[in-house]
Amino acid sequence: MLKEYTCIICPNGCHISADVIDNNIISIDGEKCKRGYEYVEQELTDPQRNIASSVLLVDGELPLVSVRLTNPIPKNMIFEVMKEIKKISVKAPTKIGQIIIKDVLGLKSDVIITKEININTN
Repeated sequence: MLKEYTCIICPNGCHISADVIDNNIISIDGEKCKRGYEYVEQELTDPQRNIASSVLLVDGELPLVSVRLTNPIPKNMIFEVMKEIKKISVKAPTKIGQIIIKDVLGLKSDVIITKEININTN
């Protein structure tokens, strides 16, 4: 069966066609590097994604602060992790790399802050 993918591993965004039988790659076309093959292989066996989002910021110069995961998580856990992220609010000031949820849902990925924001002095 021919399957189509857009690789998300690097900025090339290769459009890959893979002939797949029983989750085994028979042939592949369109990948510009070996990571394209690895991406398709992972998509077939254990799709992973990273999340970038934002959380409410208390007493900050901005109302929200951006966050992301430190490691990709299983694709089927995205909505569960987002539920956990939505429960959080953070008090200013914030630091880049500050962990706000350690090992979210036991997935070996922390939720960290990606922007430094000071306390609102107005």
